[in-house]
Amino acid sequence: MNDPKAENSWGFWATLGWAFLAYAAGQAAASAVVLWWTGGDLAAVAANPYSGALVALTVLILNPVTIAVLLGAIRIANANALEYLGLVRPRLRDAGKSVVLLLVIIALGDAFFYAIGHPIVSPFQQIAVRSAEASGWLVPLVIATIVFAPLGEEILFRGFLFRGFVRPGQPRWLSMLFVVFISVLFALPHVQYDLLDMSQVLVFGLFVGWVRLWSGSTLLTMLLHAVFNLEGTVETAVALKFFS
Repeated sequence: MNDPKAENSWGFWATLGWAFLAYAAGQAAASAVVLWWTGGDLAAVAANPYSGALVALTVLILNPVTIAVLLGAIRIANANALEYLGLVRPRLRDAGKSVVLLLVIIALGDAFFYAIGHPIVSPFQQIAVRSAEASGWLVPLVIATIVFAPLGEEILFRGFLFRGFVRPGQPRWLSMLFVVFISVLFALPHVQYDLLDMSQVLVFGLFVGWVRLWSGSTLLTMLLHAVFNLEGTVETAVALKFFS
C-alpha cells in the first residue's frame, strides 16, 4: 500500500529546486530592501557588509519570503503544511534532554576554540553587535537572530528539505546520509565565518538533524536553534563588555 505522505511530497530534485528558489527569492527581496534602505549606495554596503542594521534587515526580510515560497510549494503539492514541515509539539522530556546536550556541545566547542587559541566569538558577531548598538538596531538584530533566523532556517532545512529527502521506510543509513547532506547545505551559506566557525555550524546542523530524525519535530529544532543563537548573542555581549 502506498504511503500518502510520500505521495504528497516533492521528490529529491524538485525539493532542491524549490529550496533554491525560495532562498534565492528571499535573498533577492532582502537585497532590494537593503539597496532601498541605503539609497542604492553599493559602495557603502560593500564597505560595511557586517553592519548590524544591514544584517538585521536582511534576516528580517529573507526568512519570511523564503517561508512564503516554501508554503506555496507545499500548497501546490496538496499537502498539509504543519505535517509536511514537522511542526509538531515535542515531548517535554525530549526538549529538556536536547537542550542539555546542546549546551554540552557548545561548551565543548568553546573549550576547543580556547585551547587552540581561536576566538570564541567571531569578528562578524562582534562587528554586527557593536554597530547595531551604535546605530540603535540592537533590538531588531537580537529579534532577527533569535526568532527569525531559527524560524526560517529550520523550516527550510529541517522542515522542507528533510521532508523531501528522508522518506518513510528508508534505510536508516540513507536517512543519516541525508541528514549529513542537509547539514552541509545548512553550513555553506554561513560565509561570514572562517572555516573553524563554519565547522561549528556544521556540527550544530548535524546535531539538530539527528534530533529532527528521532523526535520528528521541527519545532524542537527551532527551539534548539534559538538557544544556540541566544547563547552566541550573550557570549558576544560579554566579550564586548569585558574583553574588547
